[in-house]
Amino acid sequence: MKSRITFRSLVFALATLPLAAGLSAADAKPTVEVAFVLDTTGSMGGLLEGAKRKIWSIATATADSNPDADIRMGLVAYRDIGDDYVARKVDLTTDIQDLYAQLLELKARGGGDWPESVNEALDVAVNKMQWSKGGDVRRIVFLVGDAPPHMDYAQDTKYPVTLSVAKQKDIIVNAVLAGNAQDTARIWRDIAQHGNGRFIPIPQDGGEVVLIETPFDEEIIILQREINGTVIPYGPKQLQKRTEGKTKQLSEVAAAAPAQASEMASYLNKRARATSEAVTGDGDLVADVTAGRSSFSAIKDEDLPDNLRAMKPEQRVEEVNKQMTQRKALNEKLAALVASATNTSPSSAPRRRRRLLRSTAPSRTR
Repeated sequence: MKSRITFRSLVFALATLPLAAGLSAADAKPTVEVAFVLDTTGSMGGLLEGAKRKIWSIATATADSNPDADIRMGLVAYRDIGDDYVARKVDLTTDIQDLYAQLLELKARGGGDWPESVNEALDVAVNKMQWSKGGDVRRIVFLVGDAPPHMDYAQDTKYPVTLSVAKQKDIIVNAVLAGNAQDTARIWRDIAQHGNGRFIPIPQDGGEVVLIETPFDEEIIILQREINGTVIPYGPKQLQKRTEGKTKQLSEVAAAAPAQASEMASYLNKRARATSEAVTGDGDLVADVTAGRSSFSAIKDEDLPDNLRAMKPEQRVEEVNKQMTQRKALNEKLAALVASATNTSPSSAPRRRRRLLRSTAPSRTR
């Protein structure tokens, strides 16, 4: 029977993994690609919920270490044959908000016997993800699970073969062990060694990490909401609707978890310096015009929102310029606030940095 991961130190470990894997400012590259291969069977509920809460911390840590890099993140959720799915892929993307929305849909279920379809999941991550080509890309996989692979599935490409391909593609594979199963630990160490990565055990008695909210969270969220108000959705109607939905995502997250919404805003602000984005992905006219990715001359009238279509050409330019100027000013204010929250010393009162407190609550098993 699988052990149940009930502590929140998993969340803290996930938040610091990109840095621990060597993504330092000194060797930052133009593109950083990170794929998470997550066991989503029933025993992994605590870790999965932690990943949902901490994805923005992970993204921000990567952006901090690689401020000039194009950051793409992806996900392979895996279970076992006989479950709802064996391996479900969310391909590498710069649209972290879309990745987050899909992560929210994942539930920890299934997994009847002990081994899982780890071989299939790694094969999908290494061979079916759309990794960028070229030598100026840092490619990283984090395998996270508590159970060993099924080595008896004849149809599977076994992990040693997959790791050989990963080496050829310059993909680093790290293995994060949730729990303390010795049979899993042995294989996870082997995967890390042959994947040129790290074996990262997360002990079950690691205690619970509690996120302390601060007054800065509210201020950061308010500013990001104002920045979201400068978004002008454009393109096909479906894309406009999706872009508009992303402007509301922050408020939806903030209603349940202000600290998490603050992390989201911090990431968006850091990326705005390079991309001019208020939301991740395509569909924001202000960001695309500011960054030179689009121009009014190349946009069809039917791809403009109703309010812009009703304007004269010169008025459209004025409106975009107005939102562009407002966004720049708001992002500068938000950047100063984020920097202040990050750089304030731990001894300051009141504490402006978010604190992680480790409890001594014992772990439980089932």
